[in-house]
This record gives sequence, structure tokens and C-alpha cells, in this order.
Amino acid sequence: MSTVPALFRHLVDDASMFPPGNLPLPEAVAAYREHRKSPYADLVGAFVCADEDLMKVADEAAKTGETPLDTTVVITGGAGGIEPAIKFSDKNEHLRVVAVEVRLRAEEDLSRNALRVVRACDGCLDEENAFVEIGLDGAWERALDVVADAGYAAKLRTGGLDASLFPTADEVAAFITACLDREVAFKCTAGLHHAIRHTATDTGFEHHGFLNLLLSTRASLDGAAQDEVAAILANRDGESLAAQAHELPDDQAAGVRRWFTSFGSCSIDDPRHDLAALRLMETT
Repeated sequence: MSTVPALFRHLVDDASMFPPGNLPLPEAVAAYREHRKSPYADLVGAFVCADEDLMKVADEAAKTGETPLDTTVVITGGAGGIEPAIKFSDKNEHLRVVAVEVRLRAEEDLSRNALRVVRACDGCLDEENAFVEIGLDGAWERALDVVADAGYAAKLRTGGLDASLFPTADEVAAFITACLDREVAFKCTAGLHHAIRHTATDTGFEHHGFLNLLLSTRASLDGAAQDEVAAILANRDGESLAAQAHELPDDQAAGVRRWFTSFGSCSIDDPRHDLAALRLMETT
């Protein structure tokens, strides 16, 4: 039986090659292999890399293990980059692409851009999933409608290297509500290394907490209004949030994770240490 509670299984995708971690590719692949062999292996999701690094990742995967490396590929060149990544992975035995992530280009008609992306996905995806990063500017909800109609998932950027890249609690609540209203699964990326909302001491940036996001998703599923969802996202009381998570039955946890699938983090250790400190996961 897994030592990782249902709410956190395969929650943290390994994005260690991306800023601010910037781990060199060989080290990142080797570290991911070690995480997947550890007692906390069930906390860890897919390995995340850019499409331009996919061939090198496959080469390192061949050196570091016998099993294929479960990989999520960030497509850097728009819709046209999806098919080449999938075709390469289909022919390579050392990695298994489980999902692609595509960011919509900044333009006035986001829904048209989203349509190009989903058509490209329709043409080459089989068992793989697609996460479309729509942003929160312009007519983003119309773009989300396109993603919903196609049956794919959404992606939200929750931070970065500049304060402007961190959405407010109200904005994140609007995104969660919009996704659940349309029955669209979603993942998050950037700024979510820690469980609880906090102000970073080195930058002063206001970081969201992944536990806040999990519990706000549960609240929205249970009928909470958008302002109530935002209040949970803004909560900095780790003890009360941990108590709510601890009391969550497995079936309700599974309901949360059906929709909030994972988040990308350049650190696996930070999330697991936070969960251990909050007594939500065994110290390993």
C-alpha cells in the first residue's frame, strides 16, 4: 500500500530543468529516476521537458534506466510542434510521452488559436493528454470553451520570475470555477513549491500554495461561490488547511484529483518536506 495519501499521489510533476531550478539535463533525468525509486515515489508525476530537449532526454533515459521515462513535453513552437514530438516519442523506446503542454500565443482571438491547437492534437494524440495554457487575459473563457468542447485539459501559470506572473487569488478562483463549470481538468505550473500561501522572503512575491489549490478545488466541487474559493486560496493558516486535508475521505480526494491533475515544480523535495511538516505524509 502506498504511503502517499490519495490527495497527493502523482501530484508533483518534475520540472527541475526549468527556472528557477535550471538543473542540467543529465542531472535532472538521473534525479527523476531516483525519485521514482524512493519511498515517496507515488508523490511524483511525470518528468517535464521542452520539445527542443526531447532527443537529449531520450538519450539520458536510455543511460539511466530500463523502463521508459514518463514525460510531459512543453511545446515551444505552437501547434505545429505537437506532431513532431509525438512522432518522435512513438518511435523511441526510452521515453513515453503522457501529455503535451501548449501555450496559446498572444493574439486578439484566443479561441481561434485554441482551435488550431486542438485540431493539431486531434490529428496526432492517442492516449496522450493535452494541457492548453490559455492565460487569464482577453477572452480566455471563450478559449476555454474550445478546449472543453475538444475534451482536452487546461493549464494555469501561477507564478514565475516576475511579480506580474503571479495571478491573484480572485483570478485563480475564476479559473478553477470556469474549468469545473465546463468539466475541464487542469494543471498548474510555476510558483507552487510550497503547500501554503506565503510571501517569499527573498523576492517579496506572493506565492500560492498547492494545498490551498487542492482544497479550493474541493470547495468549488461542493458548490462554494467564487469568493469563497478565493478565500481558501488566500488562507495562510497551515494548521487549519492541513486539518481539512487530513479529514478529506479518499473518494473526495479522488474527486479533487480528477480535475486538478498535477502541478509542475522545479523541486520535488520542497513539496514533500512541507507535507511531512504538516503531518500529511510520512517523513521519508
